[in-house]
Amino acid sequence: MIPYGRQDISAEDIDAVRDVLTSDWLTQGQAGPRFEQALATYCGSAHGIAVSNATAALHIACLALDLGPGDMLWTVPNTFVASANCALYCGASVDFVDIDPRTYNMSVAALAEKLAQAEAAGGLPKVVVPVHFAGQSCEMVEIRALADRYGFHIIEDASHAVGGDYRGRKVGDGALSDVTVFSFHPVKIITTGEGGMLMTNVPKLAERLSYLRSHGIIRPMQSPPTADERRSNEDRHGPWMYEQIELGLNYRMTDIQAALGSSQLNRLDAFVERRRELAARYDRLLSKLPVTCPWQHPDTNSAWHLYVIRLRRNELKRSRRQVFEALRAAGIGVNVHYIPVHTQPYYQRLGFKVGMFPEAESYYQDAITLPLFSKMTDAEQDTVVAALTNILA
Repeated sequence: MIPYGRQDISAEDIDAVRDVLTSDWLTQGQAGPRFEQALATYCGSAHGIAVSNATAALHIACLALDLGPGDMLWTVPNTFVASANCALYCGASVDFVDIDPRTYNMSVAALAEKLAQAEAAGGLPKVVVPVHFAGQSCEMVEIRALADRYGFHIIEDASHAVGGDYRGRKVGDGALSDVTVFSFHPVKIITTGEGGMLMTNVPKLAERLSYLRSHGIIRPMQSPPTADERRSNEDRHGPWMYEQIELGLNYRMTDIQAALGSSQLNRLDAFVERRRELAARYDRLLSKLPVTCPWQHPDTNSAWHLYVIRLRRNELKRSRRQVFEALRAAGIGVNVHYIPVHTQPYYQRLGFKVGMFPEAESYYQDAITLPLFSKMTDAEQDTVVAALTNILA
């Protein structure tokens, strides 16, 4: 089976993990800060905060922005459920903005229209989460302009997009949002096994994110106590001193994961370049088939986490399910990204209904994710294309 995604682990990656395993620190040592600094430098961001996974990152990003009961978060239906669930973890409410029919990202026109309606109704969102679907950045300049006008915070869900570019700058540089979130799941661009990272240029936000991921605890830097303080409150001034200042969580990344991440980061550009080569090759090889290949906005240079085609079903005698199952039977590990969040049973119980976000629903009916990963060979890609060609014929 040719999978839709697969990690690329080198001997150097294994050596980096082995070095941590034979050291004195398996967690909370120096591997984590090194990974944070390296990725922040790569992206051009001031601060990186490593966490156990991207869902954790989304959660504490919402907490750090004071999202809570009575507040609203907006995201897109075309995403994994975590992009919406993070609001519910904080006691806030969720709504959705339909997608652009070409990029499959948040539609700026739909967002602008919904914001105008919400302002008139007195119900503007506190946080908007644009999702950089498949590795292509959303139109962040336009979204930032709307944030400045309507006063909402922006969390970029860039779980697919580490290594991608927007208007000549790296995704995650923090110029157009409050926080950016990356994922390092094994099928993503680089991996730490499980893991995630937040990027921000706001020092106070970085500080709060850092202690929210670790039980809400800080270790204050104190001047040496006076003699009177030592006598009256000796225990409070020892080097063991820590203070819980907020109700946080244990969302830390281990040094084992961070060492793998730092090693993988050395090959990030090579990974992305190979994915771009494969995506361009798919574009050429599929050009005569009854499918729509991914469209790329001229302001973006995708990291290509996913390569999603849309079947032109009016030109086919088979349903999407029949095509999907035939590809799986041929050893092609296709997938579908994503079932619209608002159609999930849990969200249906919250009042969302099929038909509310027609672009996302139309996209879902046609979409199939083809295999794409950095170790994929041209021969494997030829096998995928040949199988798809035979099935569609």
